[in-house]
Amino acid sequence: MSGKPSGKLLCGLGINNGKYPSRTDKSIVTEYRVWSDMLHRCTEDGRNKQQSYKNSTCSENFKSYSYFYEWCQEQIGFGVIDENSRKWQLDKDILVRGNKLYSENTCVFLPHIINSLLIKRDAERGEYLIGVCWNKQHCKFQSRCSDGCGKQKLLGYFDTEQEAFLAYKTFKESYIKQVAEQYKSQIDPRAYKALLEYEVNIED
Repeated sequence: MSGKPSGKLLCGLGINNGKYPSRTDKSIVTEYRVWSDMLHRCTEDGRNKQQSYKNSTCSENFKSYSYFYEWCQEQIGFGVIDENSRKWQLDKDILVRGNKLYSENTCVFLPHIINSLLIKRDAERGEYLIGVCWNKQHCKFQSRCSDGCGKQKLLGYFDTEQEAFLAYKTFKESYIKQVAEQYKSQIDPRAYKALLEYEVNIED
């Protein structure tokens, strides 16, 4: 995209030049909702609301609503609704791990279950390695993992924190591959490849 766009400024970042609608008579257009939510995550207020948005920014192209609108039309999964009536979500992390840039080259649409599997929840983890907590009743390290649908699966009790982490790592990597196969025919091939190659790191 070339030249400086002109139009209404959103979140101090985005330009809506009016080429495409932002609302219908009854609701906000999906493209506009996703675009405005993305821009908000790139503001100081949005970054402070969730750790995963810290230092987030967006490409120059993505600052243009008309560009973003047209980009959405070409994306696998855009506008798809899952079995729980939730629209697939814009994801910036799966293709480039640790990525902070929302852009046409780093974003894909994913179902909620996959997006949730990859979200780091540092605030909930506590002092131990990811997937590990101390169980006072058993006086052992406990390992558990989310299934991406809000349920926690107990993986067992272990003498060491490292053993508990290894159980978590083994289970989660296997489960992510299982979900990848389940959605193979529906998601972007780049996302499928990234899921198959996903590794849980001890620093996570």
